[in-house]
Amino acid sequence: QVQLVESGGGLVQPGGSLRLSCAASGRIYSIYDMGWYRQAPGKQRELVAVITSGSSTNYADSVKGRFTISRDNAKNTVYMQMNSLNPEDTAVYYCNVNGLELRFRRFDSWGQGTQVTVSS
Repeated sequence: QVQLVESGGGLVQPGGSLRLSCAASGRIYSIYDMGWYRQAPGKQRELVAVITSGSSTNYADSVKGRFTISRDNAKNTVYMQMNSLNPEDTAVYYCNVNGLELRFRRFDSWGQGTQVTVSS
């Protein structure tokens, strides 16, 4: 089993910034994609940003230019810097990581979620 531990959520005023972190641990052989999703009340979970093993990135249109995803392969950790936050960014943010465990079994793991609230 590969476990993910998220941190960095909280309450921030409009225009503020937060940095989310997600660390993967367990019997990891290699990690492919690392991403962040979010789910607002009454809405479906949506992709926010993803970074591949080759460091290619993809962002939802709503966060382009404001959010930056990055990864530290030595620490099996993915980050997301969120700037210019607005109330529409309020949601529970989930980390998702996929890859291979030892003995080359595929894994696709989710974090427990971290609440981000943007409000004055």
